[in-house]
Amino acid sequence: MNKKIFSIFTDDHRVLRFLSVIILTGLAYGLYKGVQDNYLAQLVHINEFERGIVEFFRELPGLLLIFILATLYRFSETKVFKLGSAIMLVGTVGLFIAGTGKFIVVLLMVIYSLGEHLILPLKNSMSLHMAQQGKGGAALGFTSAMNNLGNIIGYVLVSLLFVIFAKYGWGNTDIRSFKAIFFVASLLMLLATLIAFAMKDHGKTVKRQRLYLDKKYGKYYGLEVFYGARKQVFITFAPYVLILYYGADATVISLLLAMCAIFGMLFSPLIGKIIDRLGYKIVMVTDTLLLMVVCFFYGFSHHLFSHNVAFIVVCINFVLDSVISLASMASAVYVQDIASNHEELTSTLTAGVSVNHLISVIIALLGGYIWKVTGIEVLFSLSALLGLVNTLFAASIKVPHTDVQTQ
Repeated sequence: MNKKIFSIFTDDHRVLRFLSVIILTGLAYGLYKGVQDNYLAQLVHINEFERGIVEFFRELPGLLLIFILATLYRFSETKVFKLGSAIMLVGTVGLFIAGTGKFIVVLLMVIYSLGEHLILPLKNSMSLHMAQQGKGGAALGFTSAMNNLGNIIGYVLVSLLFVIFAKYGWGNTDIRSFKAIFFVASLLMLLATLIAFAMKDHGKTVKRQRLYLDKKYGKYYGLEVFYGARKQVFITFAPYVLILYYGADATVISLLLAMCAIFGMLFSPLIGKIIDRLGYKIVMVTDTLLLMVVCFFYGFSHHLFSHNVAFIVVCINFVLDSVISLASMASAVYVQDIASNHEELTSTLTAGVSVNHLISVIIALLGGYIWKVTGIEVLFSLSALLGLVNTLFAASIKVPHTDVQTQ
């Protein structure tokens, strides 16, 4: 395994610790995400309109990330990575301890989200920084695969634990079942945080500028706007379609998420290699074309098929969407391709997270309202339209002649 790792990454002691944190945080996230939507719907009693409001606040750290990291510009990537892990730990512990009041649950979700968003751009930039020359896509794919491996174990654990809980009389809506999941997630985040704090900076510390925006990354910012919109519709509302329309419980949702993670682990390295071989532009365009098919079946399956068949189609759609979303790593390789140095790469990826969250928070609010007033048909039709515009935008990217993709 080490031989494979160091054929992609540089022979750096930080790599193994970094990947260990990625797996553990992925595992904790699998537990947390595996019960999140059912917890909100069944225990906190959040309806589809309120779900959009919850997501607005949960995504605020992503929107403000560029400014949050600007205040931490003296901190190295590794130090911010440690801070993000610690904040995620606070969020999971809080959810374990706190009650089911809407305000406190949303507040703790926002805290967890802050830590998650702090390390989000660093996963990519640190992977690229540790990658062998010409192996950027493969490095991103391998890191994503490790994250998905953790997710898989977390989602499967949720399903297994709910089966065990049922034997002791804890039903799918019993608060004790959910609290137990948050407790295990907290233990895993504690271990991840301890390993993260053992990581040391390597050589010259990579720091970010206070605030960095450059017109040469205009295409990238545009892609992030469209990606943020499509991502938010599926992250926020796709699970709720399954829960509210088809009655999916936490076991079903966690198993579907496990399947998503399994396919993610299997396909992430492959997609990374495809990006290196065929080029990020081709991957971006193909991704958004497939997205429009996914949107159609999300919005109209219940009109085309019987209830049971529609449920199966939407479940397949749920997994397919997670697979095609892996292609989003192509935009990071695009930035690496045109960036002048690693500091610029890190700052730009950070700005990209905030840019895509600018539209995310708007979509979160509008999406719940559109669903409530017009139905899911209009919501996913609008998402498909955004996908079409994204396709045209990605097709307009000019690939540098020096890029490996032209070979």
